[in-house]
Amino acid sequence: MQYIENRTFDEISVGDTAEMVRVLTARDIDLFAIMSGDVNPAHLDAEFARDDIFHKVIAHGMWGGALISAVLGTQLPGPGTIYLNQSLSFRRPVGLGDRIRVVVTVLEKDAETSRIKLGCACLNDEDKAVIKGEAEVIAPSKKIRRQRAHLPDVHLHHHGAAYSSLLAAAQAASTIRIAVICPTTPRSLNGAMDAFRQGLTLPTLIGPEEDIRDVADEIGVDLTGATIVNAASVKDAIQRAVEMVAAGEVDALDEGTARIRALVKGITPALSTAVSMSHAFALDVPGYPKPLIVTDGLLNTKPTLETKRDIIENALTLARALNVETPKVAILSAFEEITSTVSATLDAAALCKMAQRGQISGGVLDGPMAFDTAISKTVAKAFSGRPDVAGEADILVAPGLEAGNVIAKQLMHFAGAEIAGVLLGARVPVIVNGRADSTRSKVGAAALAVLLRQQQRQSLVS
Repeated sequence: MQYIENRTFDEISVGDTAEMVRVLTARDIDLFAIMSGDVNPAHLDAEFARDDIFHKVIAHGMWGGALISAVLGTQLPGPGTIYLNQSLSFRRPVGLGDRIRVVVTVLEKDAETSRIKLGCACLNDEDKAVIKGEAEVIAPSKKIRRQRAHLPDVHLHHHGAAYSSLLAAAQAASTIRIAVICPTTPRSLNGAMDAFRQGLTLPTLIGPEEDIRDVADEIGVDLTGATIVNAASVKDAIQRAVEMVAAGEVDALDEGTARIRALVKGITPALSTAVSMSHAFALDVPGYPKPLIVTDGLLNTKPTLETKRDIIENALTLARALNVETPKVAILSAFEEITSTVSATLDAAALCKMAQRGQISGGVLDGPMAFDTAISKTVAKAFSGRPDVAGEADILVAPGLEAGNVIAKQLMHFAGAEIAGVLLGARVPVIVNGRADSTRSKVGAAALAVLLRQQQRQSLVS
């Protein structure tokens, strides 16, 4: 057990010193920026920093000041110290990987006021000062010895990093033409037009023209660049969109305000293919090192073995569109033993055997597998002989719609995951998100559609 103990005024002598050593990491810079709100690009933007005066990312100046404060508050004098004054002179920059030694030295004592003046210095590996200054404190009069506090774990997740990568990949591909079904709500219209503004799509808005324009006026969205095709109802809009796909006039569909059941009914069988349609959520989950696909959480209520095979094939297609070379597929169940009374375990075993025999190709399958085994390397270590997928899944195949939907929504609302959804297995990609998903989710789904369409085109060429 570790303790923290102070030195009272009477225990301190002129010349006493204390020190600590820290190595600057990118994590330190991020944490300090979050705490202080200082997002100066000299500290956070490597491209900007290369052209700045020091030609590299440097620490916030007050990061070193905070280290001095830490020594004063924990060592000399330690707990009970009252900070009065601090002067700091910044002499040299501190870069990533620099080892900084923080030294405080007692210079003066005032017995009447219990005040102490200390010299403060942050020194680099060459023993040159990066910060120098003086501090004035009131030293504690009572001895304090306490158990050292256990700090909470901090996980840093750069929200938007995966989203930006997805957007950049889609923007590098060809713009697709997309038919949007009855975008007569602010969310549906803004999402469609934002994807256009981001250079991903050329939108055709199919629905009651007057209603579409009214919504655009309400939310201040400029419809310049969009084509409007008048349709009296959702059913009529779906039919017109199907005709446009058949005529080669659009490359993808956006659900707009259509419900998924009505949408699927309307595009079947005209846009059906050899595989069953299924839905997949692509998620950027804080704490997980790569994109995660969860399927099926919206369409297939009680999928048969054959439907699950198609769900996996569709998810593998999406993973490859996201540039995952050999996707790792975890077939989920509450039990990891194959049990006759739990049909999901039997399906998982059969699907893995189908993959072994080439009936499912393009990925590595394992199951039945519990959720924690699939995504946690720590848990996966307990299961020897399962090194390929356990702890490293790219795709989670849920045993049924309810489980898939709950997994995706829990990751979104509890873990802060960003989410985008798409319907797979049709002749063209179909954007289908959750009812409460944001405009960013709609744009992310449009980016998925772009990459899927690019993959379809490449397949036709090859």
